[in-house]
Amino acid sequence: MIPGRRLKLHPDDLYAFGGHRGGINERWFSSTTKASNGPHTLPDEGLSYVNPEQGEKFLLKEAVEAAGDLLLGADVMEREGGWNLLCKFFDNMGPIPHHMHQTEEFASLVGQKGKPEAYYFPPQYNQIHNNFPHTYMGLEPGTTKDDIRRCLEKWHQGDNGILAYARAYRLIPGEGWQINPGILHAPGSLVTYEPQVNSDVFAMFQSEVEGRIVDWELLTKDVKSEFNKDIDYLISMLDWDANVNPEFAKSNKTFPKAVRSEEEMKEQGYREVWVTYGTPFYSAKELTVLPRQAVTIKDSEAYGVIVTQGHGRLGNQTASTPSMIRFGQMTEDEFFVTAAVAREGIVIENHSSSDPLVMLKHFGPANPDAASLVKK
Repeated sequence: MIPGRRLKLHPDDLYAFGGHRGGINERWFSSTTKASNGPHTLPDEGLSYVNPEQGEKFLLKEAVEAAGDLLLGADVMEREGGWNLLCKFFDNMGPIPHHMHQTEEFASLVGQKGKPEAYYFPPQYNQIHNNFPHTYMGLEPGTTKDDIRRCLEKWHQGDNGILAYARAYRLIPGEGWQINPGILHAPGSLVTYEPQVNSDVFAMFQSEVEGRIVDWELLTKDVKSEFNKDIDYLISMLDWDANVNPEFAKSNKTFPKAVRSEEEMKEQGYREVWVTYGTPFYSAKELTVLPRQAVTIKDSEAYGVIVTQGHGRLGNQTASTPSMIRFGQMTEDEFFVTAAVAREGIVIENHSSSDPLVMLKHFGPANPDAASLVKK
């Protein structure tokens, strides 16, 4: 994949691990999930660090393992066993192959979890849309399993033609999508904020993208070896009804939903909207604090934060949006708010006289504040 160059990473650091590893096109937040990037993956790749005021940094994963009750709450630790969320920015120059993430049924066969995921396109990172600001999602109504079978049979002939059976949607900054397991999708070139279950299962169904060949092993990497050549089995991993849904956009597209009355929030100097919702597995909000305002915000669960615009304070921490990041450099735009602090309420101050302070907040499973928005 070719980096989209909008994550504010210094251009000299786009290939910080060397050209043989490829370019950096993702930034992971509050991550306790190790990346699965092949045999050269580093021991801490994908994992977030805690940077204390005194002493050495340590992994958030280690902190959750040692003091999860304090960070997440005893109820969450008992139910989930940890911070079961992966959230990231994805930034690509062009599209990626039409692929799916396995359901719990199929993922469990290889010792992993099923993976739903959500998209939100933050305007602050999308002034430039890059090469293909569209995403193929699902399959055109009327597509048959035999159509997809023929595509997989043509895998080694170059382009297997699967996009001829897919429908593309223009991506709009400030909007989003929910993609459940088993649904084919080929994300486009907007910077995408992605809350998702912390699993790395997938199966590529497109054999060529932008002239680059996709190896068959990327179709079968999370399939038991006895099914690696079984095309009927591979197709059975798709949620067929969800893929050919004639109202796919109506069922899966998401728009911001105000957390409470717009007038009430404006009077108090802020605006908060749900940008990811509808599933019990995760949720996310976008919080905007107006210039020269200070607000106290309460939530029912622990959450991660990435600041996308402005500067000020988050509790007792300085918050600011970087214009350029050197690889490995500490920044002031990412935080983790513990359950106790979230429930007590955290004071957020905007120190600018003109610029809003904007941040995205990602929550793990079963957030009670988002329960009323879960689709039945």
